[in-house]
Amino acid sequence: MLEKTTRINFLYDFYQSLLTDKQRNYMEMYYLEDLSLGEIAETFEVSRQAVYDNIHRTEKMLEDYEAKLELFRKFVTRRQIIEQLEKDMDNLGNEKLKNDLRMLKELE
Repeated sequence: MLEKTTRINFLYDFYQSLLTDKQRNYMEMYYLEDLSLGEIAETFEVSRQAVYDNIHRTEKMLEDYEAKLELFRKFVTRRQIIEQLEKDMDNLGNEKLKNDLRMLKELE
């Protein structure tokens, strides 16, 4: 469950601007604020099932966006490459390259 939550949080970070306000509100309350379906339903005066359906549909949308755009996959790959470069840089001791790599990491 933690892996799913982490993945959805990353996908949300990448694709939240493609969601409606209602979808963003439900996702933030459920995943970021850790509210229950019942608490969210109370806030919006809807049924728990309506909240569940909206969150489930939104998760699927986020996965569909990722399947098409692959922003999260590319992010993970870049992080892995940067980590490997850091290890290589430590072995080489080149300060200019280390600085360049540090600047690249700041862009993430």
